[in-house]
Amino acid sequence: MDRSSIDYAEGRVFSFDDESAIRPDFLQTIDYSGPRQRISYQMNEFAAVCPFSGLPDTGIVWVDYIPQNKLVELKSLKYYFISFRNVGIYQEDVTSRIFNDLYPLLEPEELLIKTRYSTRGGIDTTCTINSNEQKS
Repeated sequence: MDRSSIDYAEGRVFSFDDESAIRPDFLQTIDYSGPRQRISYQMNEFAAVCPFSGLPDTGIVWVDYIPQNKLVELKSLKYYFISFRNVGIYQEDVTSRIFNDLYPLLEPEELLIKTRYSTRGGIDTTCTINSNEQKS
């Protein structure tokens, strides 16, 4: 095959892991008894894999919450985020998965998860889930 052909990479897909490789068991909490406050974390190096193309999806993840009596331990949160890097998962599902893993762990007064992905195909994607906007 002619490697200079524009079609050389056509149909090629990189292998990736399924969602069972995501490691919510990495997440740990710390007891919290301080005053009511809003806590925000930002992960600028988030990466997963587009299950359609097998190409990397990179972006930023924000975790914003008001704790009741638990905080997420930051090293465990970073390792949890890193566990996504070889997983084939759609961008919208990443946001849902992080929310669904953190909400029962932290039992916060409020939790907001926001993801913003690097531009792909000229489209910017931002996904947000706020616990205050979920139906009971």
